Amino acid sequence: MSVLAIGVSHRSAPVEVLESVALDRAAVGKLLDEVPSSDQIAEAVVVATCNRLELYLDTATFHGGVEEASTLLSLHTGAPIELLTPYLYVHYGDRAVSHLFHVVSGLDSMVVGETQILGQVRDAFRLAQTSGATGRVLTELFQNALRVGKRAHAETGIDAAGRSLVTLGLARVLPAVAAEGWSSGQVGGASWRELLSGTSALVVGAGSMAALAAATLQREGVDVLVANRTPENGARLAEAVGGRAVAMAELPAVLRTVDVVVSCTGAAGVVLAYDLVEAAVSRRGGRPLGIVDLALPRDVDAGVADLPGVVLADLARLSVAADDDVADARTMADDVSAVRSIVTDEVAAFATARRAAQVAPTVVALRSMADDVVDAELTRMAGRLPDLDERTRAEVARTVRRVVDKLLHQPTVRVKELAAQPDGASYEAALRELFALDRRSIDAVAKPDPVGHDAVGHDAEGTVQA
Repeated sequence: MSVLAIGVSHRSAPVEVLESVALDRAAVGKLLDEVPSSDQIAEAVVVATCNRLELYLDTATFHGGVEEASTLLSLHTGAPIELLTPYLYVHYGDRAVSHLFHVVSGLDSMVVGETQILGQVRDAFRLAQTSGATGRVLTELFQNALRVGKRAHAETGIDAAGRSLVTLGLARVLPAVAAEGWSSGQVGGASWRELLSGTSALVVGAGSMAALAAATLQREGVDVLVANRTPENGARLAEAVGGRAVAMAELPAVLRTVDVVVSCTGAAGVVLAYDLVEAAVSRRGGRPLGIVDLALPRDVDAGVADLPGVVLADLARLSVAADDDVADARTMADDVSAVRSIVTDEVAAFATARRAAQVAPTVVALRSMADDVVDAELTRMAGRLPDLDERTRAEVARTVRRVVDKLLHQPTVRVKELAAQPDGASYEAALRELFALDRRSIDAVAKPDPVGHDAVGHDAEGTVQA
């Protein structure tokens, strides 16, 4: 078994493609439900966010895993294979591990260094566990990945240098609606609260992204209103930020009064239609309206950007803005470099541990075979020397076992040490051949278990374009 990562993200596909493959929590659950019946996939975790859809799998073979994963993506997103193929990326073995570590550390995010992805990966892992789609391999991988992500943010300033999509989106629209003289260069500065005093914002949605937006706005002194299709969830979020919940039916009236709208629902279609926004704008008396659309698929009709006084920041626009910010943010270079070093070291340590673990079932099988040989010989001795007293019989048994243990000690220690090297698999194979170990007995020891650490290592590694 080996780890395979296959997916599509803002780095490989335009927003229009990402919209077509977006999966909500229920859809992810349905995909995970198919894992137990798969011939190629033993375990799976699906990371589905506003700008990526990735499958992390424990597969029997590389090509079979890619084929089955591609089929699952097409089936559950409704996107034809022909549409997906040009944008899919595939990582295998150690490369898949490296990719995941980069993702959780914020290095692969649209806004480098943002911390939200760490929570999203944690939630994806928990959902896969709840669905019964994970076992030893991915449990070990994701536990290590989450630890690496935490370490990256704890030991560097990557999260301070990078900004979340919420903050980036607000930075794009607030200059149009905040006090005169305010500029995007003041994002996160001490002047935010003063300049945003008296402004109001509507947050549409009540998920993690909506909660982040509401908390960010509330922290800067903005009056927050929350609208959600499930009123109870909207009321809960509004209460948490000291805001006020409004019904979705009130949107036409609310849009006429607020200064900013942040929409991030899981709806399949447009929530803020062109006609709805146009009608509200016509009754605002020329006051500008900033709209941040962080949903995938989009919540806001892209055409509203052409309405007078409307400033729209959606994922397509934020992608360009994020690239510009990163290019200009020279102060981030040291932190990014530090995180990359952490990831490189952690990937190497993980790979070394996995290679060392690969030989463990073979060592256990060898010890078991030796025990069987000793037991058989002691039984044979008992038959040939029936008059041997019990004390002598016990001493002979102890002596034979000590001899066998000493003979096997150095080879098993050395094979574990050698197996940790990049070509370690050959040493494990040599041990099997030298002692004629039964492959079935080794496989029985290495049988996956939902809890603990997998003893089976990875095959060849690589990265390919699907």
